[in-house]
Amino acid sequence: MEVGKISETVLKRSVLKQIQKRREEVIIRPGVGEDCSLLQLEPDELFVVTTDPITGATQDIGELAIHISANDLASSGAEPVGVLVTILLPEGSTEKVLKEIMKDIEKTCESINIEVIGGHTEVTQAVNQPIVSVTGIGKCKNDHVITSSGAKEGQDIVMTKSAGLEGTAIIAKEKEKELSLKYKQAFIDNAQKFSDALSVIKESQIAKEYEATAMHDVTEGGIFGALWELASSSKVGFEVELDKIPIKQETIEICEHFDLNPYKLISSGVLLITTYKGKELIQALEKAHIEASIIGKVNQTKAKEIVINGHKRTLEPPKSDELYKLYN
Repeated sequence: MEVGKISETVLKRSVLKQIQKRREEVIIRPGVGEDCSLLQLEPDELFVVTTDPITGATQDIGELAIHISANDLASSGAEPVGVLVTILLPEGSTEKVLKEIMKDIEKTCESINIEVIGGHTEVTQAVNQPIVSVTGIGKCKNDHVITSSGAKEGQDIVMTKSAGLEGTAIIAKEKEKELSLKYKQAFIDNAQKFSDALSVIKESQIAKEYEATAMHDVTEGGIFGALWELASSSKVGFEVELDKIPIKQETIEICEHFDLNPYKLISSGVLLITTYKGKELIQALEKAHIEASIIGKVNQTKAKEIVINGHKRTLEPPKSDELYKLYN
């Protein structure tokens, strides 16, 4: 494809034709010459909007981009409705690459009931690998909004799934050849399948039923970064026990191989929840086949502490995600 805005023929064939999922809220949909989409919501509902790009992965970027935006919406108590997708492709990209990204996006949207409601696609010399940026739009009743600033003293900190979930899957896919020299294929396959659990929509809906006052999806910076952001946003402190943070053996071994800290590794699919009903919430999540653990407590000291072998360590502010070390 040539540099610049993609042609109308390619747009119709490899972008618009791939979009099949429909939501009743969407009145005007993407089309040639349509620069805006229109959504109809009820008077007592709010728009919730978020945006994020995918820049640290080269495989499954359509899936990752959709999940990240949808998870941000779900963590706010909203139901994801639609996404606006911007795809920037490097010079020399083929139409096949674009079509595969769109298929990946549509498949993921279908799985979590979201519609692609617009976007932009372009070939540009400004990037050296495909970049997908997604703006997510959700809806929420006026009194059902949950933010990351609602954590309260004495609440349980509940964590779903396991640390480093997304990062492990990305590394297992992009470094498969190197890992295959040390690990069996079954081990690598298991790690790659972590990408099947990147949505937090289901657990966020359950958490709302158990009086969650704050939710935060764990993305760049990993579980340590998410704990810091949650506490800073809520102006509280916490005490979390390291050995209570769930982590898969695949994550441990892959991070050891590449000398990465798994607790600072991107972890989409993991949700932090604060509630006074931690035990009841965990029981409900387990009934829904979602792993969850109480990893600590919120306090008013404003100290952000991790307990390691009985010793308290003050958590440092989050820095660049561990994943980026693989590309330096």
